[in-house]
Amino acid sequence: MRISQIMLLLFLSIPLVEIYFLIQVGEVIGALPTVFMVVFTAVLGGMLLRIQGLSTLKRVQQASARGEVPALEMLEGMMLLIGGVLLLTPGFFTDTIGFLCLIPPLRQALIRYWIKRYGSRIQGQAGQNTHSQGPKTLDGEYWKEDE
Repeated sequence: MRISQIMLLLFLSIPLVEIYFLIQVGEVIGALPTVFMVVFTAVLGGMLLRIQGLSTLKRVQQASARGEVPALEMLEGMMLLIGGVLLLTPGFFTDTIGFLCLIPPLRQALIRYWIKRYGSRIQGQAGQNTHSQGPKTLDGEYWKEDE
């Protein structure tokens, strides 16, 4: 399955899942408490995201000061960004995934798994010549002789 097909599937299915959960929760606790919970999770998630983001930024600065490449911390920052977007999206399903992105051990374990699974593929693609399928360019010199 191509990435565009996956994105289309997510774009169509996630709102349906969110609506389903909002209706189910609304039937159990009522409309006003449901709206309050959605707003509360967004505010709480924003506060937690700020704390986690500052902590990650501090670790990036510390790693840079030691002369290390802060690769893990940068990927954590990307995951925090995704979690923040999910937390700001109204709904319980996206909030759950967003809160899972804010748990440091889980976030780091997911990143390490992703690097272990896909890291060599990305490294291999980065080292390839992007023009290898196209026409070849030859280095050389030329001059025009006057007639």
